[in-house]
Amino acid sequence: MALSARLEIRQGQGLVITPQLQQAIKLLQMSNLELEAFVEAELERNPLLQRDERDQEPEAEAPVAGEAADGALDRIDDAGARAELDAAHDEASPGERATGDAPEPAGDAGGSVDWSRAGKGGGFDGELDGLEGVLAHEKSLAEHLHDQAAVAGLAPAEAGIASVLIDSVDEGGYLRVDLTEIAERLGCELALVERVLGVLHGFEPVGVCARDVRECLMLQLKDRNRYDPAMAALLDNLPLLARRDMVSLRRVCGVDDDDLRDMIAELKGLTPRPGAAFGGEPAQPVAPDVFVREGPGGLWHVELNGDTLPRLLVDQRYHAHVSGKARSDQEKTFVADCMAQANWLMKSLDQRAKTILKVSSEIVRQQDAFLAFGVEHLRPLNLKTVAEAIGMHESTVSRVTSNKYMATPRGVFEMKFFFTSAIASSEGGEAHSAESVRHKIRQLIDAEAREEDVHSDDRIVEILKEAGVDIARRTVAKYREAMRIPSSVERRRMLKEAV
Repeated sequence: MALSARLEIRQGQGLVITPQLQQAIKLLQMSNLELEAFVEAELERNPLLQRDERDQEPEAEAPVAGEAADGALDRIDDAGARAELDAAHDEASPGERATGDAPEPAGDAGGSVDWSRAGKGGGFDGELDGLEGVLAHEKSLAEHLHDQAAVAGLAPAEAGIASVLIDSVDEGGYLRVDLTEIAERLGCELALVERVLGVLHGFEPVGVCARDVRECLMLQLKDRNRYDPAMAALLDNLPLLARRDMVSLRRVCGVDDDDLRDMIAELKGLTPRPGAAFGGEPAQPVAPDVFVREGPGGLWHVELNGDTLPRLLVDQRYHAHVSGKARSDQEKTFVADCMAQANWLMKSLDQRAKTILKVSSEIVRQQDAFLAFGVEHLRPLNLKTVAEAIGMHESTVSRVTSNKYMATPRGVFEMKFFFTSAIASSEGGEAHSAESVRHKIRQLIDAEAREEDVHSDDRIVEILKEAGVDIARRTVAKYREAMRIPSSVERRRMLKEAV
């Protein structure tokens, strides 16, 4: 068969993600700290951009990032980054600034981004960090604990409590928060917070999340199966050990000299600061992206945090001046590109802020019961529900809720905190939150006072279905095991032994 070259024209459809759309997607999922660093780099690179440092009265509505790029600046700074444009021509002096209206921006400014379609291209998430960067990252203690909490089988409410507790752990691994305060803030029972803390006490490194040195050492001794009454007495009297009062220690522990020396040597082999082995920079205080405040009539008002939103201006006067002085094609292209990039950034920042406000407002609308009554009233919610309610794609909602925080009367939470799994209703009504179902299971088991009252998993399924909860037996068993509740056989034996 002969080979020959020929020209063919084919028509087809394909998704093309422009560099500007790629950058817009990255902007949407940036945290406020990452966005601040990006804007700083743009200010250094683009002489037409300037910070808006004018004092403005606080607005009642949510502030929006960016300003319209069609007004001239009243005050022009002649120094700094503008030297880059001045160098593009020989005749423009730093002191000269043209007045009057600026011409229309040259080139394509990128336009506004259609965020409702931005995520439909699949798994594009912008540039990825290199393997070296991932391997070089030293995991912090908080990251290590959050990773363990993610696979601990916690209910949504329990996971929320765990997240709050983990964020209150210091560099040494100690919990620096009052459990009663956490329970009041989250609107849940103190017993639930204590139960979650018990789960955290089983995390690595052993001894983490202890509230004092005694509890830290106790957790490590229990892990080694070396916590007995004598050791308990020794831990209860650590001040005597600090004073080297061996006579009093022998008396309270009920041991002789040799045993006491062995016990002290064993204590010295423990780690009083279990979190010290983890690196990472000190935790930075979280700046919320959104504020949620209760208004009259029980309504919730959602506002963007203006302190985390970049406020920029485009210097139209300077653009008019240098564009009029540009002579060569290279100079004109440089000026046009700077103006196009500046306009695109303004519009993208504005759209990013509006999208965050739109998503967070819908989250608040869906989870108003949590804000009003506490963590046990979290409703089942997923990305699809929010996306359909506001007319956006799920991937867009996912990007908006990543690394974004919401300040509420119950504390500061990452937006992904509000997404919980759902369990269908047996009566065809509204679905039940997985946390509320776990709470019902816990209540049923806690009410077992006699051996005859112990419910099997099958009986719990029947009771829940009578209450309108459609749940499978294996799900009940999974939830029970996640809450570290023994089986019905073991519970009957425990009640029998107690009698």
